[in-house]
Formats: sequence, structure tokens, C-alpha cells
Amino acid sequence: MVTGGRSRCMSGGVGSGRYPHDRGDVAGVTAEGAAWLASAGTYPRSALALWEERSAAPVVLPCGTAFDVVSVPALFGRRMLDRLWDEGPGSGPVAVYRGRMLLFASPGAAHRLPTLLEWEEWGSPGRTGAVPPLLCHGAGDTVTVPAMNGTDDSGDLGDTAENSGSSRPGSRWLVAPDTRRPWLPGPEVLLWAAVRAARAHTSATVRVSIFPPADQDAKVYDVSRRR
Repeated sequence: MVTGGRSRCMSGGVGSGRYPHDRGDVAGVTAEGAAWLASAGTYPRSALALWEERSAAPVVLPCGTAFDVVSVPALFGRRMLDRLWDEGPGSGPVAVYRGRMLLFASPGAAHRLPTLLEWEEWGSPGRTGAVPPLLCHGAGDTVTVPAMNGTDDSGDLGDTAENSGSSRPGSRWLVAPDTRRPWLPGPEVLLWAAVRAARAHTSATVRVSIFPPADQDAKVYDVSRRR
């Protein structure tokens, strides 16, 4: 569970990563967090040496062993994080890169989550308030994440809607990994957060009536004349 706004880890300890509701920049990846990210690759020591040499460059990570990654539109991802941290168990590491939010999840979540969305029919394109398309990266996939030191040397400003009126780079860590064994949400937790975020957005923008819409071509009967 979340203790004092901090994310839990698998070993039962409490990590120092926090979700900044004020959208302020957070610190970069710690040494232990970098070791965890490097463990996803075949040569972790070589990866750590490269990252130390180029600490301000984005990093490409393989998925499917240490973690999966679910990529969502940035604005919808903010709504998901609000639900996870305000009403749920918190989140694992989270980054924003080129207008997409990257949610680190447990291995296998990328395969299972689309099936759960289809089963619940929340991924149906024609459904009002449906969950937007999610890009699920699992075994055999790679993702690009922001630099280890929390800065962005690519000049990318990410989603303009998220960065209007601000010069802050759009590619950054929101919840940087800071332990060798971070807690990662499974597909059920991510499904819950996505559905809650979709429902909250729908209820805020759509007025729901208990009465069916009027049929303009329906006949009107004067029941007072009925015998």
C-alpha cells in the first residue's frame, strides 16, 4: 500500500519515488534503480557503464523479463495515475516520453491487459467513454525512456496540451525507480485504473438521463378519452 505518498516495493520496504501532483520535475534514477533497469538486458554491466558515460541521453530498454511497459496518451495517463495514487495501491516507475506516458508493469501484463479490456468491452472504439488505445510492450519489444539523470537533451517538448505555457521538457521521469525490486502493478490493477479514469472523464463531460430520448415520429394518444 501507499505510505505517506510513497510507492511500495516487492521486498516490503518503501521506495522514495513519489507521484508529483503539482507536475514538478522529480529527481533522476538512483543507482539501485538503474541497476534494476539494466537487469532487463543481456549485459547489465555494459549498460550501466554506457548510462554513466551518457547520463543525459534517452535509454532503450528491453521488455518482458524485469518488466513490461504500457504506453498511454499523456492526458489519460495522468487520470490513471490520479486513480492509482489517490484511490489505489500506487504505481511502479512512470515516465513521460514524446507525449506518451509509460507505466512500468509486471512481466506478462502487456499480454494480459488487452484481453481484459476486450473482455470488459472497455476497448470498443464505438463505446462512449471507452479507454483510448493502449500500446502494450512485452517480450521481444523495446521502449525508449528519458535520461537517467532526469533531464532531456532531445529538445522534445512532448504533448503540447501538457506543456502549454511551460518551457519544462516533456520527456521526464514522474516516478523514477529507486530500488532493485520496485513494486509493479499487474494487468488487473491497470485495468481498474483505466476503467476508473474513463468513467470519471465520462461522468464529468456527459450528462446522463434516466429517461430515453423522445421519438419525434411517435404517435401521441389522448388517454383521457379512453373508456
